[in-house]
Amino acid sequence: MAENYRIQRDSLGEVKVPANRFYGAQTQRAVENFPISGLRLPRHFIRAQGLIKAAAAHAQHRCGELEERLAHAVIQAAEEVAEGRWDDHFVVDVYQAGAGTSQNMNANEVIASRAAEILGGKPGDISLVHPNDHVNRGQSTNDTIHVAINIAAAEELVHGLLPVTDRLIRTLEQKAEAFGEIVKSGRTHLQDAVPIKVGQELSGHAYAIRYAREGVEESLAFLYQIGLGGNAVGTGINTPAGYAETAIKNIAERTGLPFKEPENRFAFMQNTGAALKTSAALKNLAVHLGKLASDLRLLSSGPRTGLAEFRLPPVQPGSSIMPGKVNPVMAEMMNMIVTQVIGNDACITSAGEHAQLELNVMMPVIAHNLLHSITILTNGMEAFRERCLEGLEVDKERCQELMEQSLALATALNPFLGYDRAAEVAKKAYAEGKTVREVIRDEGLLSETEMDQAMDPNQMIPPKKRK
Repeated sequence: MAENYRIQRDSLGEVKVPANRFYGAQTQRAVENFPISGLRLPRHFIRAQGLIKAAAAHAQHRCGELEERLAHAVIQAAEEVAEGRWDDHFVVDVYQAGAGTSQNMNANEVIASRAAEILGGKPGDISLVHPNDHVNRGQSTNDTIHVAINIAAAEELVHGLLPVTDRLIRTLEQKAEAFGEIVKSGRTHLQDAVPIKVGQELSGHAYAIRYAREGVEESLAFLYQIGLGGNAVGTGINTPAGYAETAIKNIAERTGLPFKEPENRFAFMQNTGAALKTSAALKNLAVHLGKLASDLRLLSSGPRTGLAEFRLPPVQPGSSIMPGKVNPVMAEMMNMIVTQVIGNDACITSAGEHAQLELNVMMPVIAHNLLHSITILTNGMEAFRERCLEGLEVDKERCQELMEQSLALATALNPFLGYDRAAEVAKKAYAEGKTVREVIRDEGLLSETEMDQAMDPNQMIPPKKRK
């Protein structure tokens, strides 16, 4: 019976590695050393690693440092990694060796084994393709993991989160247009306030999310700066002239995104500034999405004993004990995502503060949390838009009913009666269970014409035009 493992060697000695896996000794040690969470860095991060290794091999060949046959095998294997063919061979836990050395070696070993196979050898045959000397040539964990964070985040923002955010904003704007002229009670401090139109209220949400989206887009300018070629500390040791420029240009061509060398490679190596900026922007976006979700929950509360001005589409039963109950589950889902994104940002902030001297060794946990935030915001916004916002309805009659009951209508009496007398009217209406209009009529404070003029909610809304 054939052995189900093979013997691989590294600088510490021999290691048993599963025979059916492309990875080698250093990855196996990481599997044994870090049985922590069962979490792995995601598909788009592994894709970025594949792109980096392919671009590096391309650049090394162009610079005369890697023979053509070997370079082509490494590039093909790396491209297969980028395509996702070997994802199940990436087995290192998120919580691993500092800076992501184990993750980098996982990629190096998988690509080396696959390249050896392409050349007619067997997986693990380092005499054909060496994970360090060939696949990792001119690179370090310290630049490649950092660069992979930026590439993965940029691609996910450009192709995922930003288009999804745009669709959500358009849906909000469409709803603002559809229900724009319905007048409802405004609320401040969760108490009655002066009238507002549904269109105005929803436009506020749309603008806030659009503004937050701009902040996310601005972070791309920082993500596009990648210090590949910086190697261990930014000096580019063991890299030939032109290597960094050639490799980064190749990444830009492969992704269709404008990646370039950083303005200061040492600042790039020492810090994770782009991840910090991006995470902060994602948190800002999340906060505004949370405001929208929470407002929809309040405005749709009921359906009989709450505000019930808005109606959210029913998507699933809401209770295991109360028949017929339907909950605002999509809004609740969004609120949970928001909470997680805020937590992820706190983790990234703390990890960013742990940069010391020429390196931040917290890069794996930064990568995990940043990419997790992008993924759940992207998927969450799309689901929220499709299964909540698209079916949003406004109950015009309910809005009018509550508007008529609002004590804040007394605000319109200020020009006629003065603040103090208007306050007395509001208090009396509340104490006697009457509307403001009824108290005015009972006490003969205004004529019917004056009252109609003063108490028309539509007249309280348009701002005065400047002369």
